[in-house]
Amino acid sequence: MKPIIFGASTLILAGAIGIYVLQVSTTQPDAPCGDTAVGATIGGPFTLIAETGETITDAEVITKPTLVYFGYTFCPDVCPLDSARNAQATYLLEDRGYDVGSVFISIDPERDTPQIVGDFTDNFHEDMLGLTGTSAQVRAASQAYKTYYRAQEGDDEYYLVDHSTQTYLMFPDTGFATFFRRDNTADDIADTTACFIDAAR
Repeated sequence: MKPIIFGASTLILAGAIGIYVLQVSTTQPDAPCGDTAVGATIGGPFTLIAETGETITDAEVITKPTLVYFGYTFCPDVCPLDSARNAQATYLLEDRGYDVGSVFISIDPERDTPQIVGDFTDNFHEDMLGLTGTSAQVRAASQAYKTYYRAQEGDDEYYLVDHSTQTYLMFPDTGFATFFRRDNTADDIADTTACFIDAAR
């Protein structure tokens, strides 16, 4: 696993079509929620296949503040840990009265069928939505969110996939709000997400 490295002032994402270098500022004096301003557009239209087998668009997925994560179900360590943390953040927010969503988008469409991503997300939160799709659909979603993934060469069945590991907070009307690194805890994510929701009211 080769996670993307997040610096204090610069976020470097190796995208499917190139390297994205995003200038990041987390110390803006007028940013009470710790807003992260990045020098690129994060998010955009996508069409994927839900765990139910239905084709679904971003407009149908992001209907409320939503945590969006790209990973794969055969991931031996990072993806389960990050998904469990994101689920815990969602539970914390629900306990505080916030209605939030959580989405897991597979970057391994060759192995991650709708049923497999559904079984995976059900392990973490009953409302976490698993999405997969064709190779072209997944690539388009990854490019929209400036994420990186590449399957390692070797075993055709038990290969690993290198991928970026940030979690995005997205809103239905305004889009990207901020991102969370792997070292952010569930409490960090819940606190920051609550702040953004309160600020949007």
